[in-house]
Amino acid sequence: MAFLLDHVVIAVADLDQAIADYRQLGFTVYPGGVHHGGVSHNALVIFADGSYFELIAYRQAAPEVRWWQILSRAGEGFVDFALLPEDVEGDLAAARARGLTLNGPVAGGRLRQDGARLDWKIVRPATTDLPFWCGDVTPRELRVPEGEMRAHANGVTGIAGVTVAVRDAAASAGRYAALVGSGNVRQHDGRSRVALAGCEIALTDDAQAGTHIAARGEGPMSLVLRGGSSGQLDVRLAHGAAMSIAV
Repeated sequence: MAFLLDHVVIAVADLDQAIADYRQLGFTVYPGGVHHGGVSHNALVIFADGSYFELIAYRQAAPEVRWWQILSRAGEGFVDFALLPEDVEGDLAAARARGLTLNGPVAGGRLRQDGARLDWKIVRPATTDLPFWCGDVTPRELRVPEGEMRAHANGVTGIAGVTVAVRDAAASAGRYAALVGSGNVRQHDGRSRVALAGCEIALTDDAQAGTHIAARGEGPMSLVLRGGSSGQLDVRLAHGAAMSIAV
């Protein structure tokens, strides 16, 4: 199984304000659309490497949705991240054979502002230290457009690293090994690190991770972006998402 980082989900209270603020940070923001069912809508920040941020906001209360629960309880910021599988059904069977508990696939999608309908399949792990999967039914280029929207004034070209707050790094590393293969999981600088093509996932169970988990649960805690001028991005304009740029 070969997975790529697909996207990182950032929940925001007001989508229009988030779009304006991310543009102020130097990102090109592409309007997404309304998800099937009409509960949420989004906008995308798409990078040259094919990964992206999803800025998601809720059009109505959704107490049954974990992302809405985190937004309501802890405020704006990271709520999840997704991998892109090669073959949803085949990869699902292989991961289950390796011992992972996974739910799905279930149908998802949205309607773009230009009227194009997008459909995908979602697979969710039993634990939120792992990312969910987003496998396209309609062509991926409809969901993640190419072209000039992938160029950003701040020079960012992709997501180089995701730090994930976990309760037990050794246990999480075992689950990632079952997902991507043990050869892609290693120990370095006191953290378990998971190698994907073009991106590294760092698993941490330190005190900072504990604080994050108490507020938001296990999941993405910070990002390292590739390209542009190095430095930290203003977390207020990023709506609670901690990000830095490394050349």
